[in-house]
Amino acid sequence: MAPPNGPTDFRVERVDYEDGRAVLVFAGALRFAEASLVWADVRELLLDAPPTVRFDLSDVERIDGGCMALLVQLRCELESAGVDAAFEGARGQAAELYELYGGTGRPCLRAPPRRPGLLDQVGRVTLALAGELRAALDFVGALCLSLVRALRAPGSVRWRDLAPLMERAGADGLVIVVLINFLVGFIMGFQGADQLQRFGANVFVADLVGLSVTRELGPLMTAIIVCGRSGASFAAELGTMKVSEEVDALHSMGFDPIRFLVFPRVLALCLALPLLTLIADAVGVVGGLLVGITELQLTVVAYTNETLKALDLLDVFSGVVKSVVFAAAIGLIACQQGLAAEGGAVGVGQRTTSSVVSILFALILIDAGFTVAFYALGV
Repeated sequence: MAPPNGPTDFRVERVDYEDGRAVLVFAGALRFAEASLVWADVRELLLDAPPTVRFDLSDVERIDGGCMALLVQLRCELESAGVDAAFEGARGQAAELYELYGGTGRPCLRAPPRRPGLLDQVGRVTLALAGELRAALDFVGALCLSLVRALRAPGSVRWRDLAPLMERAGADGLVIVVLINFLVGFIMGFQGADQLQRFGANVFVADLVGLSVTRELGPLMTAIIVCGRSGASFAAELGTMKVSEEVDALHSMGFDPIRFLVFPRVLALCLALPLLTLIADAVGVVGGLLVGITELQLTVVAYTNETLKALDLLDVFSGVVKSVVFAAAIGLIACQQGLAAEGGAVGVGQRTTSSVVSILFALILIDAGFTVAFYALGV
């Protein structure tokens, strides 16, 4: 038997029996203020714990939740070490707290989380994608309804926001669009010149640059630039409005956020991106012209005539049609992701990143669809 505790309001001693069982007898008042003493005394008494240990609470006059939680934790540690540990003799307040903290047979130690298997991960990803697809379809449907209502009542749309939004999406990005598309035409000219010089077909570099820029690279590169500028900007702006409850305020005042926030942005992109695409086509051709003049000894007249001979209005028009669809995709995805933001600044950042990635994937997918469709139609 271990000697009792020091001069405190509680006592704890160990009684060993011949059958290998040890009983810790608690007596007096066990309060949280003395929890450190209880912990130290019990741990000292259990340095050589037998296979079976019992906590006898029959002589406990008063106990609070902190000490009961401490005793339950001690029992859990013993059980995790393979010791058969249990409480006995609890009555009154001690019995109630015991039932609350550890008397319902619940596991003492939380089992480690099970690592999800491959099928589980596939299922989670599938459900997440299905949820995103459903949200996107709901958003497109709401935007279509807003478009119908705007056509019926044009005065309900904030048309005065259209010009500033077009300036942000178009004019503010003109310099970077011109620079990048000029370099694209310049690069295409060099790549083509290296091969065409071998066959004495220097003049056909104009065909290569003109067709590739107007039908493919001009619309796509411009859309990617607008995605990085305006798409991310719209997603972050609407996401901030959502987490700061400005969108909820519009709802509470009876305003439709789709009509007042989304529709003007999508329309601004659909008007600005085709104009940027036409400018991108022109500067891309100029980039190829620079290569033709400096490296292939072509004249400006010869290069221009060959470009006009290779191109027709259908080539330019196909690129403009692409740019309109690209603009709609950028606006829809950016606004939908922004309005889905939650959780403060972290949520806004995550949705902004997700919007840019989703837009880039959508642009490539749409471009591939147009390519197949134009090939099938012979355009």
